[in-house]
Amino acid sequence: MEQDELERLLSPRVLSAVDAEPAPTGTADVVARSTALRRAGFSPDETAAILTQAKLRRRAVAKFGDFAGRMLFTRAGLEQATRLDVAAHHAARFRGLDPGRIADLGCGIGGDALAFAAVDLEVLAVERDPVTAAIAAYNLAPFPDVDVRTGDAEQADLTAVHAVWLDPARRTAGHGETRRVGPADYSPSLEFAARLAERLPVGLKLSPAHDRDAIPPEAEAQWVSSGGDVVETALWFGDLRRGDVRRAALVVTDRGSAEMTAAADSPDEPPGPLAGYLHEPDGAVIRARLLGDLARATGTRPVGPSIAYLTGDLPLSTPFVTSFEIQAVLPFDRLRIRRELKARRIGRLEIKKRGVDLDPSTFRTFLGLAGDAEATLIVTRTTERRVALICRRLTV
Repeated sequence: MEQDELERLLSPRVLSAVDAEPAPTGTADVVARSTALRRAGFSPDETAAILTQAKLRRRAVAKFGDFAGRMLFTRAGLEQATRLDVAAHHAARFRGLDPGRIADLGCGIGGDALAFAAVDLEVLAVERDPVTAAIAAYNLAPFPDVDVRTGDAEQADLTAVHAVWLDPARRTAGHGETRRVGPADYSPSLEFAARLAERLPVGLKLSPAHDRDAIPPEAEAQWVSSGGDVVETALWFGDLRRGDVRRAALVVTDRGSAEMTAAADSPDEPPGPLAGYLHEPDGAVIRARLLGDLARATGTRPVGPSIAYLTGDLPLSTPFVTSFEIQAVLPFDRLRIRRELKARRIGRLEIKKRGVDLDPSTFRTFLGLAGDAEATLIVTRTTERRVALICRRLTV
């Protein structure tokens, strides 16, 4: 969003129209609403701004719930914003410290600062981009104890600040990166964060794919998943760090949250033969390297060397895994798999794979699925061979 677009959006007339605009339900709806807004006297640019905010607010409900309906967004700001359920955990950590005033450096559109303010923390929110800072100021206006400033995080005056939350920008935009992300990919730099942590309690939000070799030994590293996606690696320093915890996996769902913690990476359990159930660990557990602890706690074992699937005799009722009942075990023979799925009249198929070179979309076309039954196909390696497991996904 450019400055002139922001000024247009913040005019009282356009803001009122944004608040009155229903969320679009499809292309035809957008066309109809565009025509109606033009007839009401809005210019093409104003109409575009109104409809863009309506679309972004609808998309933002997944991250911000009911708050989305009174917020403003940029596309990039919404993509990069912390989900409110995750931000609430950040806020709880700071609240437990009872820090007085905290700084949110690199506040973006204000997602974390919103959660901090909601638990009565006094917040200094700093954002380098003037347009994004203005959006944050609008979103945080209901909270009198939040001071939003435009400026460089590394130059912010932290004289009256007692703790810091730092969300540096990444060269790989968005969440859920799969490539390794290193210290050079962040702005402000991780060197700046390390200097801050020498004198203040610091929480640092990094990519979920952050290079584990670059994690400082004195930090608590917490991998966080929300809605099934690993969304961040949070590093906690000083009094924000918990005792001897150095590795944590936090799983946030719409039914609550659960966490595994450890003093270090956990040693893996040896693989064993397939049993009646296969369990897919949450990505946060895998990234935190707590798979061994999870296996020991649940009486399960890996299906193969370096394969992040567990197997056991019972289904598991825990947010740390998704369980599947194994209904058939086949060798990884494409023709045989196709015949078996056809015999079972499988028309709706979820395909998962680990440790096997397979393109699921191409394989799906090859299978020529037809029928009214559904299943999950898991292709993986055991200690002996590659296998295809026809499974039933279990719901908790």
